[in-house]
Amino acid sequence: MKSPPRAARGIQSIEVGGGLLQALLQAGRPLALKDLALAAAMPAARAHPYLVSFQRLGLVAQDAGSGHYGLGPMAVQLGLISLQQHEPVRLASLQLDTLAARSQCTVALAVWGNLGPTIVRVAQSPAPLHVSLRHGTVLNLPQTAAGQAMAAHQPRAEVDRLWREQGGRDVRAWHAQLAAVAQAGHAFSDASLLPGIAALAVPGVRPDGVAEWALLAVAPSAQMQTPAFRKDLLALLLTAAHTVRQQLGWLDLGA
Repeated sequence: MKSPPRAARGIQSIEVGGGLLQALLQAGRPLALKDLALAAAMPAARAHPYLVSFQRLGLVAQDAGSGHYGLGPMAVQLGLISLQQHEPVRLASLQLDTLAARSQCTVALAVWGNLGPTIVRVAQSPAPLHVSLRHGTVLNLPQTAAGQAMAAHQPRAEVDRLWREQGGRDVRAWHAQLAAVAQAGHAFSDASLLPGIAALAVPGVRPDGVAEWALLAVAPSAQMQTPAFRKDLLALLLTAAHTVRQQLGWLDLGA
């Protein structure tokens, strides 16, 4: 009779230090040393050397003003790579180049992260106008099309928390805005990214009603205000989103 396999040997100090990273993930915001150490259930004096090493690796970054610790650039890149390997994100990403070519717009894919909608893929417009959308950019909920499109299909408590952190005040108007976006099936914002630039976004909604990702396109405001252009662009985005949903087997969502 075979003996049960022995557990693989690990490095305890890495596992202990990993508790600090887990605490940052759960908090969803930068923390002071004492608060971070408390969340990780260790003394601050013990937590500090781990944070120094994590900073050197880029897993943690310390704000120069407040001294608070947040996730660093390497942690962000690891998260983005993980998201890009996720099947819905992979399939949605395959739509971007075709969308950019057919629409003559810069298009992007955003996913819902701990801090809200986050851009993970971008396809630049073949037209002369280029809008800089960077990977890892977290989008404002009420002011961006992708923010509105995804927030309309997320748990309300989480959405309202992020909205308040971004300066939201009139909650009744905010909820009315989300209801209108959910009913329309898309969101529009004007001059939210740059003056003179508008955006249109369509959410990728799972069968359980939660938006996992969103396709967005940006164009000059004057062009986006043209009914024919906006209608055609919306049709392209809706078709691309529907194609991804079909590929994923989310057939009960309809057209």
